[in-house]
Amino acid sequence: QVQLVESGGGSVQTGGSLRLSCAASVVSLSSYCMGWFRQAPGKGREGVAAITSVGSTRYADAVKGRFAISRDTAKNTLYLQMNSLKPDDTAMYYCAATPKSLCTLASVIDVGRYTYWGQGTQVTVSS
Repeated sequence: QVQLVESGGGSVQTGGSLRLSCAASVVSLSSYCMGWFRQAPGKGREGVAAITSVGSTRYADAVKGRFAISRDTAKNTLYLQMNSLKPDDTAMYYCAATPKSLCTLASVIDVGRYTYWGQGTQVTVSS
C-alpha cells in the first residue's frame, strides 16, 4: 500500500507562488508515475501535472508555463512549484501515484490511471 502525504498549500494573492510537496512511502519513485490533480468546489477532479517513471512530464494547458512538477528520488518526494497563481487555480490539490505499468506519457495526466491518492492540500488564490 502506497501512502502519500501532501503539504505546502495555503492562501496567496493573485500572482503569488506556492510549492506543494508530496512525501511517498515507496521504495523508489522510479517505479511509479506520479501526478498532481485538483478539484474545485462543484467541479470534477482534473489533471494538473504529471511525471512518468523515467521523468517525462505533461501539463494541463491551463498551467503550462506557470507550474513545474519535479521529484527527488532520494527523498521519495514529489513537488509542484506554482507561480503566477490565479483565482482559477483555487482548489484542493491531490498527489497521486500509480505503478509504471499502468501509465504512459500519453495517459500520465489522466485521473483514471491513478491507484493511490493523498488526502489533499488546499490552495486558495485571492484577487
